Amino acid sequence: MRTYKITLIGLFTAITVVCTWITVPLPFTPVPINLATFGVMVAGAVLGPKYGSVSQLIYILIGVIGLPVFSGFSAGIGHLLGPTGGYIFGYILIALIVGKLSKNTYPKIVSGMILGTFACYAVGSLWFMYVTGSNLITTFSLCILPFIPGDVLKVLLASVIVKRIPKEYFIN
Repeated sequence: MRTYKITLIGLFTAITVVCTWITVPLPFTPVPINLATFGVMVAGAVLGPKYGSVSQLIYILIGVIGLPVFSGFSAGIGHLLGPTGGYIFGYILIALIVGKLSKNTYPKIVSGMILGTFACYAVGSLWFMYVTGSNLITTFSLCILPFIPGDVLKVLLASVIVKRIPKEYFIN
């Protein structure tokens, strides 16, 4: 693998970490608002499906080995096995879907980011329901509905930024 690719993968892993640390806890849900999906969407678009997913897998692995990369500066396998762990695994899907669908045109970039976000919602919510025993309505009201406005803003901002990055910097 070329040094440039390795550097970009590391950079987007670090961007995900920093975006995860920018957190707004909500009193009524265990899922915090953070900017992680913003970083993941940009990673998927710039790195493509393969390397974007690799950057998120590395993010997860460094959290598992104990570096405090998850929200609230937390780490460990317990965090992944907890109620919000499915959303973290959903980052891999976001990067994969955005990387696959984000080709050249702004509508494709936006649609890839929206579909990737929905995939993350699905995986995260299924895991949340499994771990907490919550039903679909409760899970939707706690884990999806409060996040839709912010995720719409993240998609808009990430898509504008991706469109402005010169194509020679993209791996995909």
